[in-house]
Amino acid sequence: MIESGEVIREKALKVAKLPGNQSVSVEMLRRSVDARGRKPVYRLRLRISEDGEKGGDSPRYTDGFKNVESAREVLIIGAGPAGYFAALECLEQGIKPIVLDRGKDVRRRRRDLRDIQQFGKVNPDSNYCFGEGGAGTYSDGKLYTRSKKRGDYKKVLHLLVEHGAPSDIAIDAHPHIGSNKLPKIVSAIRETIEARGGQVYFDHRVTDLLIEKDRVEGVVTNGDAVFKADAIVLATGHSARDIYRLLHSKKISIQAKGFALGFRLEHPQKLIDSIQYNIAERGDFLPASSYSLACQVGPKGVFSFCMCPGGLVVPAATAPGEIVVNGMSLSKRNSPFANSGMVVSVEPGDIRKGKSADPFACLDFQAEVEHNVFKWGDGSQAAPAQRLTDFMEGRVSADLPESSYIPGLLSRPVHEILPGEITASLQKAIGQFEKKMRGYLTRDAVAIATESRTSSPIRIPREKTSLMHPHVKGLFPCGEGAGYAGGIMSAAMDGQRVIKAVAAFYQKNLAK
Repeated sequence: MIESGEVIREKALKVAKLPGNQSVSVEMLRRSVDARGRKPVYRLRLRISEDGEKGGDSPRYTDGFKNVESAREVLIIGAGPAGYFAALECLEQGIKPIVLDRGKDVRRRRRDLRDIQQFGKVNPDSNYCFGEGGAGTYSDGKLYTRSKKRGDYKKVLHLLVEHGAPSDIAIDAHPHIGSNKLPKIVSAIRETIEARGGQVYFDHRVTDLLIEKDRVEGVVTNGDAVFKADAIVLATGHSARDIYRLLHSKKISIQAKGFALGFRLEHPQKLIDSIQYNIAERGDFLPASSYSLACQVGPKGVFSFCMCPGGLVVPAATAPGEIVVNGMSLSKRNSPFANSGMVVSVEPGDIRKGKSADPFACLDFQAEVEHNVFKWGDGSQAAPAQRLTDFMEGRVSADLPESSYIPGLLSRPVHEILPGEITASLQKAIGQFEKKMRGYLTRDAVAIATESRTSSPIRIPREKTSLMHPHVKGLFPCGEGAGYAGGIMSAAMDGQRVIKAVAAFYQKNLAK
């Protein structure tokens, strides 16, 4: 929250030395918090027009969507950010999207999330990663990306606003929506797709790819349902391990890809506020503060990941017998906790000798760590944890601080559970981060194992221009699961970009 629009208007006109009459309009273009000085301040970029006219409203993209009920079809595998924004782009390009997702719609998905949280029961097809909206539905809705050159960043934001997101996301420097609001937005996107003639199917897990003479023909779901199309967009997310196995069994090339591994680190939000804002209480006018940390420890990069101010730590396992954690925030970011992944880069060459050339080298290593962490637990989704000071000193915590993690924490030697090189890198990096943020290294912070789904451990290759797999005509790898995105925005932009490539492919090769 900041001062009212009228107060901002008066101050802006005073700075611009313009009269405060109604013929002068003031429009906010950008808003951010600057905490670099002695006290935090808001930085605003405004447009002032003396003729009373604003810069003009952005076009409503949905008004330009076509009815595609009888149009040429494309199969989109996955209803996450990449898949759904690919489907919306289809409506603009005049292509009929048929979206297939292994999980459930957002309403029915909630029951499976409750089962994970309350009872430790993991549904491998419906969880925090799989289901309508993908992992993005329950990851805070952070809409910041450094990859703005990959696509139309503003178009994604405006499409979200047109489907119910707050208009502030178009002006905030680090916009977010909140996991409590995202389900309605995701449902509204589906309604738009279906209203224009597209189709969305849930509970449809892809079990086979139909390929003839190195050209896609369609897919099989649930072992017997057949869907035919001349193009398939693979937007399955970074945790659909069975899809990678399926591609490999079909002799479709995939490659090992680096990812990052560590734990989720939870602090009291008041502590992070005091460090970042240099004040005892942030009050009602400042948002919950965040941070971004990174350093180099020898050849390894160590960095914070998916920082969730005023957030919650949630169980993100996609199969029984593994412990994976992630973070999310609600729209108000009013939880008393702040959490972030604290992770170390892992490259294929880091995997034990003889395995680095294996396309599954990083995936198998990732899964091995997750299963090992589960073995240190009690058979539920309760997660091994350690006070940060104890992690640094290499001792088991006598007790643990309060946490937002609903399944519960178990005092375990996280420094021993994680691979030795990961632990050593984290310990050195956290010492450096303490110098940047005095008070960050505290016994009130807790390290929760394990943060491992930072990105896909496999890349599905595609050509730079056509965005098609180099060996299979009509197969378009897309988004995080293919190794070309990292977050809601970059995945959504990649979905849009891929559909433009599909449109070009149809126009060039399938004009008959």
